[in-house]
Order: sequence, then structure tokens, then C-alpha cells
Amino acid sequence: MIGYVCIGTNDLDRAVAFYGDLLSILGAEVTYKGDRGVGWGTAPDKAMLSVVKPFDEKPATVGNGVMVSLAAPTPDHVKALHAKCVALGGTCEGPPGDRGNNFYAAYFRDLDGNKLSAFCTT
Repeated sequence: MIGYVCIGTNDLDRAVAFYGDLLSILGAEVTYKGDRGVGWGTAPDKAMLSVVKPFDEKPATVGNGVMVSLAAPTPDHVKALHAKCVALGGTCEGPPGDRGNNFYAAYFRDLDGNKLSAFCTT
């Protein structure tokens, strides 16, 4: 159902470097590149995650209650995504761990403060 998600940034070059490194853990590659943004995906028929400079040219801001969740194949991938995010300068919002009901997840924020999670079912 989801085709793509856009996350705002105030520094496109920095965000592209961050997400390029982070999403490589999931095998994602650049599937879209334009003047105002870049998107990554794992296949043409799968959802894409993009970072963009806002179209209205106003500063990007973090949406309260907004979170993008990255599907990972294993708990080790969840751990790797969380660790990579923090190593790249992001912040921890909840360390990797079992959240109950066969749901394993970690929570973190990117360099612009956008909230993300990585999860898998176990």
C-alpha cells in the first residue's frame, strides 16, 4: 500500500550520506535522484524512502507523532541499523530489544531529528 515516504531535511548532502550508509545495511540503492531529493529502495515494486528539501522552501521540521519504520529481516539487522545510526551522529530513542508479541525493534533519530525505527518479527 505504501509507495514511498519523504523525510524532510535542511542539509540534503549530509542526509544523503547518512541514509546511503544506513540503508545499505538493508541492501537499498538509490532509485530516485532529483534536485530536491534522493530516494532509496530495494526493488522497483517495493516502497521507497526519500530525503527531500521541502517544496515550499521553508525549513524542514520534525512531525510530532511521525515515525518511519524500516523492516529488517533479523534482530541482527535491527541492531546493526541502530548502531550505524548512532555511529553516523543520530540519537538513540530506544535500544534494540524484544517489545513483546514476537516484535523486535529499536528506535532512533536521524541528523535532522526525524524519528525512525527498525523492526522484525521473531
